[in-house]
Amino acid sequence: MATGTMTPGFAEYGAAFPLRVQMILKKIRATVISAAPHAQELISYRMPAFAQDGILVYFAAFKGHIGLYPPVSGDARLEKRLAVYAGPKGSLRFPLDQPIPYDLIRRIVLLRVKQNLAKAAARKRARQKARRASSRAGTRGK
Repeated sequence: MATGTMTPGFAEYGAAFPLRVQMILKKIRATVISAAPHAQELISYRMPAFAQDGILVYFAAFKGHIGLYPPVSGDARLEKRLAVYAGPKGSLRFPLDQPIPYDLIRRIVLLRVKQNLAKAAARKRARQKARRASSRAGTRGK
């Protein structure tokens, strides 16, 4: 579960950047934690990430921008607002010379939590259905 205390991996990751970028990374982290307080913080693919029933987001600092992954889908209005930040392969690029849209990052995380919870519930229902079918098949042979 994410907490206010920074994980060693995040602290080490952020320390490699100028103070201004470190502050942006910390604010993104805080934004994600406020939107998904039950998410687990981790370093994956050498980037800070948060997971809750699957990955919610990865983010990383680059020379001129902050990258946010994975691609956003499922909310047309949000996708439209994010179009100006579109990067390669559905990633988002938030230029460091412009204000970081923390409100949009929060909306992305909330959407991803909702999507991940729905997928987890669907997987659970599918497993239960498979178990019931297997159970019924096993009783027919008796």
